[in-house]
Amino acid sequence: MRLSDFHYDLPEELIAQQPLPCRDASRMMVVRRNPATIEHRCVRDLPDLLAGNETVVVNNSRVIPARMWARKESGGEVELLVVRLHADRFEAMTRCSKPLRAGQPLTLERTGKQVVVASIPEPGRALLACGSAPLPIIQEEGSIPLPPYIRRDRGWDEHFDRERYQTVYARPEGSVAAPTAGLHFTPELLEHVRARGCTLATLTLHVGPGTFQPVRTENVEEHRMEEERFSVSEATAAAVNRSKAEGRPVLAVGTTSVRCLESAGSSGRLVPGEGATSLFIRPGHEFRMVDRMLTNFHLPGSTLILLVAALAGRDFILDAYREAVREKYRFYSYGDCMLIL
Repeated sequence: MRLSDFHYDLPEELIAQQPLPCRDASRMMVVRRNPATIEHRCVRDLPDLLAGNETVVVNNSRVIPARMWARKESGGEVELLVVRLHADRFEAMTRCSKPLRAGQPLTLERTGKQVVVASIPEPGRALLACGSAPLPIIQEEGSIPLPPYIRRDRGWDEHFDRERYQTVYARPEGSVAAPTAGLHFTPELLEHVRARGCTLATLTLHVGPGTFQPVRTENVEEHRMEEERFSVSEATAAAVNRSKAEGRPVLAVGTTSVRCLESAGSSGRLVPGEGATSLFIRPGHEFRMVDRMLTNFHLPGSTLILLVAALAGRDFILDAYREAVREKYRFYSYGDCMLIL
């Protein structure tokens, strides 16, 4: 499998820079696999497109303000992207003019608080000691880690990003990127899905850098995903397993929900509990849990477009993406979405 087989041309002006005023006003491309058809609808139409017997699974992880800036004693700037929290320290991806070294103090730009480089696990990463629980410091200091294709002044978030780059059902904190398919839901839309007869279930997968790290090898098989932590409740496992036993479809909201379901359900039965996954879903994957999917449009050659192609077929998905470009859909995190049935 070649990475170049999963590319498409996207005009830059179609990359959404801001969310629409209403979450559920986004356009929704409805892709039916058998027979292969494409229909153009709106997110508000979702309940009408469901049979009413689906179990709809969402990822309720909450994005932390993981992007921060600090200064070395020399005055040099360091950009930090928090990727993992520990008891009294945090791990971050780092970007600066000269590599950091163990024992080096850094002063956080907004609050003036100091952290110390405890170790360098690998180039471009640092474990930073802060002397107390890191999350309160990050919440006070950090900025919502918007993707680089969303342009903001020096990377700082705008006031609306704090609300709109979170799902309305976000609860446990720990993600460094939003599970973006869920950004389209409002409380009212969720209630309409329930009223349709669907079962709503939640799981937690804390989105890490592995989800958005680029594939750097032309041979797709050589790419390795970084682990991400997940949690599946007893109630969600029971709901999904009941659906599978009764032959009712499971609709995953977002690629992170898909990866969690397919990881915890690799035996053919969803297992409750906590775990970590480095599962790289690509064409050829045998889906055991997920039948249908709601997802945003993804970057060319990314692990996410490979996952979508695994569910709906590479040629069909690339045709759908070309159609989305012709119809001027809004792309990526703050953009429109696709319902795969």
